[in-house]
Amino acid sequence: MTDKQNRRQVLEAIGVAGVAALAGCSGGGDGGDGGDGGDGSRLSWHAGGTGGTYFPLSNEIKTVVEENTDFSLNVQSTGASVENVGSLGDESADFALIQNDIAYFAKNGTGIDTFEGNAVENLQGVATLYPETITVVTLSDSGIESLSDLSGATINTGDLGSGTQVNANQILEAVGISDYNEQNAGFSQASEQLANGDIDAAFVVGGWPVGAIEELATTNDINIVPIQGDNRQAVKDAASWFADDTIPGGTYTGIDSDVETVAVQAMIATHAGVPADTVETVTGAIFDNVGELSIKTDFISADSAQDGMSIELHEGAAAYFDA
Repeated sequence: MTDKQNRRQVLEAIGVAGVAALAGCSGGGDGGDGGDGGDGSRLSWHAGGTGGTYFPLSNEIKTVVEENTDFSLNVQSTGASVENVGSLGDESADFALIQNDIAYFAKNGTGIDTFEGNAVENLQGVATLYPETITVVTLSDSGIESLSDLSGATINTGDLGSGTQVNANQILEAVGISDYNEQNAGFSQASEQLANGDIDAAFVVGGWPVGAIEELATTNDINIVPIQGDNRQAVKDAASWFADDTIPGGTYTGIDSDVETVAVQAMIATHAGVPADTVETVTGAIFDNVGELSIKTDFISADSAQDGMSIELHEGAAAYFDA
């Protein structure tokens, strides 16, 4: 038994929503009741759309936390990063999965219109998890082979206000593409739009394999547009949080070769009002039991959980990782 596991058992014995609300994001509630209200042992965890990685991973985390602590987690499907930041800001959520770039924008009141001059001051970090791969998906008969072919296309850039939309627009601007018809919907709906011929391409941000793309590839011949060479460098020059990434061949049906792209980082965030004991207990339950997870476990580790952390760490998370 490790020292961290001993600490987790002691803590267990102790026991213990949207962007429109950002105007109150400086926080100040004690957070003791949790986002679900009334019951301090019930915590609200905001995930993402059901077709991405956030939602199924969050449900695995729910199982691990509930099996190893006295807390229960209410996992909610949401529009992901930007919406989740709003829920943390108004303390209607206790924990959420967000992108590290969106976390930086929100904490510093910059980067995108939603946060300009409206910093989410109570936003705090828990841990980074895994690369969030930028995947540009088309059907193989679309004629779209490179980013330049997206000029004049109808593109789903992700849910309105989501981190996916932010990243898609950053990438398109970085490579000089401005003449496109923008559509906004989640990953699952974007797959349906592609299959129905309603859009030409879709941006998806999530750890591979993304369920919605897997499903699309079983019924349609797909193509993944690479972000490589000069385009990749232009994207990284425009935004320092993008890093090189590769989608391995065989990840999706019909895509046999590696595809070069870029990625941001997925992370767990919380707010300053959540008690330190609560954050330390939940963090310990997750990272002491990574072996009980099945999604992105090649990347999720206490050793790498501060890589790419873009905001201040919550004191409860710091207590766990510094032990």
